[in-house]
Formats: sequence, structure tokens, C-alpha cells
Amino acid sequence: MKKKIVAFGEPLLRLSTNMGERLLQANQLTLNYGGAEANVGASLSRFGYDVYFIGKVPNNSLGYAYERHLQSFGVQTDYLLKGGERLGTYYLETGIGERSAQVIYDRKGSSFSQLTPNEVDFEDILQNADLFHVTGITPALSPVLQELTLQGLKVAKEIGVKTSFDFNYRAKLWSLQEARDAIQPFLPYVDICSCGELDALNLLGIEEADASLDHSQKLTFYYERISEMYPNIKYLYSTFREVYSASHNSLQGNLFVNGKLYQSKVHDINPIVDRVGGGDAYASGILFGILEGKEPEQIVSFGTAASALKHTVHGDSNVFSEEDILAFAKNATGQIVR
Repeated sequence: MKKKIVAFGEPLLRLSTNMGERLLQANQLTLNYGGAEANVGASLSRFGYDVYFIGKVPNNSLGYAYERHLQSFGVQTDYLLKGGERLGTYYLETGIGERSAQVIYDRKGSSFSQLTPNEVDFEDILQNADLFHVTGITPALSPVLQELTLQGLKVAKEIGVKTSFDFNYRAKLWSLQEARDAIQPFLPYVDICSCGELDALNLLGIEEADASLDHSQKLTFYYERISEMYPNIKYLYSTFREVYSASHNSLQGNLFVNGKLYQSKVHDINPIVDRVGGGDAYASGILFGILEGKEPEQIVSFGTAASALKHTVHGDSNVFSEEDILAFAKNATGQIVR
């Protein structure tokens, strides 16, 4: 029987400029559908899982197009509600060279942000599930969504479902203090957590690591402190990203389990076709490895390869299968595979 995955988050429409254009110059934009949690769900569906997405879209053409987007990845839309007046949107001014990408959000009053507690029955939806995934973006959207996020995590733990939480802090959605107050109550109910150094410092209030430590030693220090604070969290993961330009990054994956830090090889990604969704592809690769009971070295290698591959295609969601990623992780030289 396929493993059942449930993801909960805001459906989003992305409108992007062409490379080399600023928004103030643009007279046409490229449309993509995504959202952090939906992107993870789409990847996990590609890996062969039975994925359900909880969200809400308007009852119009954009809402139906979003539903079709999910279904094109094999994601089940039984719990994609219809209602409200608008699909959450953001504008991406694509970066190039030394100019970074810029995001403008237009999601206030979206259908998802108007979700009410009586519209989501976690007890029913999470029955027989193997994993519940949510991120820190969802509770940033409304006080009700903070309550629903906590409720979902609690219900999952009560009925024995693994829980996954990605901090995914967005400064344009809420302040550090607001995020700190909302996120910390979630963590006692989390099994698998995506958390970086800045999250440890700014959202969990952990003291700064000794300056004499190298990057990996510092991360280990933070993960050890988090494990002491929340012993229920069995897996912690993140990436080290070196940004040489908007179209040239290097990426290394980190996974902390049983008191030890495991790291992938460094992927040199040049040129980047589309960075959006790279972190979600990494998360889905890590979750896949954990669900499949892989060794830590295999998990972090697979997750980082999945993310590196996502950087090579347009769109928010990863379009690669398990076989594609394993072949890439083994090869990763750019030569033709015949």
C-alpha cells in the first residue's frame, strides 16, 4: 500500500519577469503555480506516494487551474476547498548576475487566509496518514491559521502520524517576534524539522556558537542545543548555500540525526534556471529518504541532488522522479546519458 502524505498550506500563483527585466519595465509576465507545501507534496507524489493537499482556492478559473496543476503531479485534491475571492499571488523580479531576485507579495485576503476552523477536520483527513507536513509560512498568514497549524500537529501526534515542520521564515509576512511566539509552541509536536542557523539564533534564542568553530561545527552546536530543548525532534536538516551570483550558487545538504551531522557533497549549480522551489525539493528529498528508511548519508545525498536538479528547470515544483535523481546523484557531470 502506498504511504499517505498530507500537506497543509496556501496555494500560490507566481508571476515572474523575464530574465534581465525589472517589474517596472515588464509588459508580460510568466505564470506558475506553487506554494511551499504544495511543492513538497508534488515532489513526494512524483516519488510514488499518495499525497493529499489541504488548501483553499477561489471558485473561478484560477482556482480550477490550480487544482489542475496539483492533479498534473498526481496530488489528490479531495481537501482543496473552493471559496473566497482570490488566489494568493506573488510577483518575482528575476535576478541576474549581482542583482538579486526580489519578491512582492499580493496575498492579503486570499481564499486560504480566510480559512475557518470548521472547514478543516484534521481527525478525519489524517486517518491512516504516514506524514503531515506544514511550514512556518502558513501560520504567518492569520491567527486562525496559527491555531489550525497547531491543531493539525497535535492531532497528528495523537493518532501516531509523523510530523514535518519547515521554519521557512518570511520577513515580509511577519516579524521575528511574531514568528518566535507562534512557532515555538509547534515544536513539541514535531518529528522532522527544517531549521537553519539563523532560525536557531533568531527564532529559538539559542546563544551564538563560538566564533572559532567552522561552519559545520557551528551548525552541529545549534542542532545539539535544539535536540536538548526538543528531544522529540529526531531529524534536523538544512543547506549551506554559497551565492556567487543570482545564476551561480553552490549547495551542500546537512542532516542531523542521533547526535551526528551528515553532509552531502557540494553541488556547483551554474547556470541556475529557476531557484524558486529549490528548498522545497530538498525538503521532499529528505522526507522521502526518512520515510523509506534510508541511511543518513543516502538521505542527505538524495535531498541535495533533488534540490540541485530543481534549479535546472522552470516552475515551482520539481518534475524529477526518484530514478532521475538517483541517476543524477551518481553522474552529475553534465555528460549525455545514453
